[in-house]
Amino acid sequence: MAPSLSANGETAVSLLYTDNFIGFLLAVASSAFIGSSFIIKKKGLKRAGASGPRASVGGYGYLLEPLWWVGMLTMIVGEIANFVAYIFAPAVLVTPLGALSIIVSAVLAHFLLDEKLQKMGVLGCILCMVGSTVIVLHAPEESTPNSVLEIWGLATQPAFLLYTASAIAVVLVLMLHFVPRYGQTNILVYIGICSIIGSLTVMSIKAIGIAIKLTIEGTNQAGYFQTWVFAMVAVTCIITQLNYLNM
Repeated sequence: MAPSLSANGETAVSLLYTDNFIGFLLAVASSAFIGSSFIIKKKGLKRAGASGPRASVGGYGYLLEPLWWVGMLTMIVGEIANFVAYIFAPAVLVTPLGALSIIVSAVLAHFLLDEKLQKMGVLGCILCMVGSTVIVLHAPEESTPNSVLEIWGLATQPAFLLYTASAIAVVLVLMLHFVPRYGQTNILVYIGICSIIGSLTVMSIKAIGIAIKLTIEGTNQAGYFQTWVFAMVAVTCIITQLNYLNM
């Protein structure tokens, strides 16, 4: 009996490492696609801005620019890879690898947009790599919830609800007060909105990923209204991020 238990334990550990490795590869591929999409969309935005109002002043002419849509499709491919990565690997492993998209964007911008990468930019890229590596190497093991109801229970704990309320409040202040006054002169306003909303996006996407994985394994999660709440939160957050990212 003991050898059998040992073998089962080794199999479980092997499967865990396999899933984490698949998630790791998908996250890296996602960063490459997303990082490239920023550059492609930027070129599309510049083209659109040359013939009409720029996105930074509320123009939406870029929606008619084919190059922008190529960048959007590239981003969608990257986001799908990122979404699937959350199914296989814990968020603490996948999320830090998203910083690699910054490095991809910085390098491509240097060569394709003539935005010269200065010494501080190089230092920033190195810090991104070091930080991502440290977090990935020391990522804790994650126990996968058995249902959306379990995820919902975690999401409705007072501490998380307080964080969510605080995040939404800060974003609303940025949107309603700071964007009209400082949006055109300080890029940190838009970055702040995208980053704070992004924290909620990651959590909702992880929940949806787990729901899909459990459904594929035979435990249908589509019947729970909580699954659709997570889906609506994810869609709302993604649309908001895309709008302010283009600005």
